[in-house]
Amino acid sequence: MSEPVVRLRALRSVTLRSTACADAGEFYREVWGLRQVEQDTGAVWLRGTSSEHHVLQLQQAERNALGKVAFAVATPREIDEAATRLVAQGIPLVTEPGKLDQVGGGYGLRFADPEGRLIELSADVFAVTPDDPDGHPAVPRKLAHVVLNTADIDAACEFYTRVLGMRISDWSEHQMAFLRCNADHHVIAFNQAPFASVNHVAYEMASIDHFMRGIGRLRHNGITPLWGPGRHGPGSNTFGYFADPAGLVCEYTSEVEQVVEDAWLCRVWRRTPELSDLWGTAGPPSKDVRTHMAGVPDPGYTAWWQG
Repeated sequence: MSEPVVRLRALRSVTLRSTACADAGEFYREVWGLRQVEQDTGAVWLRGTSSEHHVLQLQQAERNALGKVAFAVATPREIDEAATRLVAQGIPLVTEPGKLDQVGGGYGLRFADPEGRLIELSADVFAVTPDDPDGHPAVPRKLAHVVLNTADIDAACEFYTRVLGMRISDWSEHQMAFLRCNADHHVIAFNQAPFASVNHVAYEMASIDHFMRGIGRLRHNGITPLWGPGRHGPGSNTFGYFADPAGLVCEYTSEVEQVVEDAWLCRVWRRTPELSDLWGTAGPPSKDVRTHMAGVPDPGYTAWWQG
């Protein structure tokens, strides 16, 4: 088995292509709690309270889709080495290694996974002054994880473990796989589905108190959860799922399980209501939340990428 092309340090950001970019931008800024750092025609960049320049970019589009997932790498040299290894494995580069001409800057490269999802590896991205993560405002700290629907969960897991060195933390039967790149139980998860699409994007709150007050703020704005609040079995994280104005699912979460690498044993969780919600407060996911999480078929970056 070949070595991974790079050592990932963290999940950095996600780009979502949205049919309601302006309304979604207002939602994530005014209600969800992210702070806008940049705006352009048909695009907006938003941050949490950490030093990460942004955790979410929204792009106006004709259909909801994944724009890209960005991972942090330690140095530009590792980016260059990753490029050589990707090409050696027959994985073409969408963007050659170099300075990234984008909001937040950085040095990086881009390539696509087998279902056409655009992946960015970056280093030296601009930092911003962190806000007080333990302060009173119930706003997201960072991007916690991205869940992606896949037509072939085994192929997706094989690619992300072999090429990017991610590790499978747990399975939910053979329906979902939870992958990590650091101590967080998962930063990417795959859900077996008829087609590739965005399932949901989760944002980490600083504590369970911040998590509950965030849900309370949405309720005060007339927005109730699609599912939650509750606590998942795999990852042991709290959850509250909502839909943004484009219908894309966003999640507040907190207290994700931390993995001790040498001691961790991958588990297989049965798909039962009592394991999907350990608290028993949320009940099983409704048909409505499943419909939102199914999304629409995503043909991949070649359908919209302009270089």
